Amino acid sequence: MDTTTIIKNHRLLDHPFYRRWEDGKLVEGELASYAAQYRFFEAQLPSFLEGLAGLLDEGTAKELVVANLNDEINGAETHVALFERFATAVDAPGATPSPAMAALVATYRDALATNDASLAMGVLAGYEIQAAEVAKTKGEGLATHYGVDETGAAFWNLHATLEEDHAAWTIEAAASLDEASFEEGVRRSSLAWWNFLDEREALVAA
Repeated sequence: MDTTTIIKNHRLLDHPFYRRWEDGKLVEGELASYAAQYRFFEAQLPSFLEGLAGLLDEGTAKELVVANLNDEINGAETHVALFERFATAVDAPGATPSPAMAALVATYRDALATNDASLAMGVLAGYEIQAAEVAKTKGEGLATHYGVDETGAAFWNLHATLEEDHAAWTIEAAASLDEASFEEGVRRSSLAWWNFLDEREALVAA
């Protein structure tokens, strides 16, 4: 499956928001606002992975999704707890989901509701196949431009390496699933993430 071609128009590191992050050009309050919204995605990810595992038959695909879930919830700190270190470091406020984040979370939720494991796996893959590269850029940018120390950037620095495994697992798991449904999930997910970043840009412009 050529996922690179599917996401070529919505490759997240090509988005102006992440280019500005990488270049140190985010304005005051942008990181806080971003973190306040991203936490809604991170909070729902374990339940999404659990639901996806429940859709899969016993075998390699299910085992790989469960391994991904275990990475999220096990260890000295859950990934949600690690993310809160970042949110604290950038003074993220409490918030309600923005329209684009609500739509992004719904993309994941609705994929499970179809009971189509191939579609749901594609939704997972739309971000996972980009996540390691994105996390690496974020972590480097936080240290170089925004004064966030290793404690605050730990979530991104961990994912810069961990997501390489998650991406490989997701693609391996998809090999046994319906290709057309998987690719449709990738499209939906990558577009939803792109729209979320568009929203970040629109808020600055306003």
